Amino acid sequence: MKTILVVDDEPRIAALARDYLEHAGFAVVTASTGRAALEAVRRQRPDLVVLDLGLPELDGLDVTREIRRDSTLPIVMLTARDDELDKLLGLELGADDYLTKPFSPRELVARVKAVLRRVDRQGPGGGGQEIIRVGELVLDPPRMRVELGDRQVELTPTEFQLLSTLAAQPGRIFTRSQLLDALHGVAFESYERAIDTHIKNIRRKLEPDPRVPRLVLTVYGVGYRYADDRA
Repeated sequence: MKTILVVDDEPRIAALARDYLEHAGFAVVTASTGRAALEAVRRQRPDLVVLDLGLPELDGLDVTREIRRDSTLPIVMLTARDDELDKLLGLELGADDYLTKPFSPRELVARVKAVLRRVDRQGPGGGGQEIIRVGELVLDPPRMRVELGDRQVELTPTEFQLLSTLAAQPGRIFTRSQLLDALHGVAFESYERAIDTHIKNIRRKLEPDPRVPRLVLTVYGVGYRYADDRA
């Protein structure tokens, strides 16, 4: 049974999320502050965190920064903020997905399951995926390891799935909608912008100069492709 940490300072929302996640078969622990969330991550070792941005003591962005210092633990953000920049900043810091309040608890369960499927597909026993090699890039899905030349690269589960999708077919152009399908996401316009943010994160970790990418390339007006080293 996988454990979900729900972090929200509104007891009603935390209880609602807990009820639906437990009904879906998850074990659930809760926290109501940013510091309590970090302590729960250390003590409980959850499989995924559902994290509200608007928290006392440390807000959700600060909690995300702390988690990402030494962990690729999956994070689904909850936010009551309408500002798109807050959502994109959360994704840039390494969150895997987000929902805006008020949200459907059924959609929350669906998003949690989708993110965990990415982890399961990439972990041991995750479907027998073969190692992907393109030039100096090596992706090992069973171990969720990424190597570029002699350097190991740490990616979140969402970033790993996106890069695997692109690198498995170098040269092929993927639209944002197709990349969302690969993530089992929901293809609506505002969420497609999240793909751009995840790609930005991947470039920051892979490319010598992210401003002039040589590996993950933009096809303007269409989407993205991974460079074909045979070209």
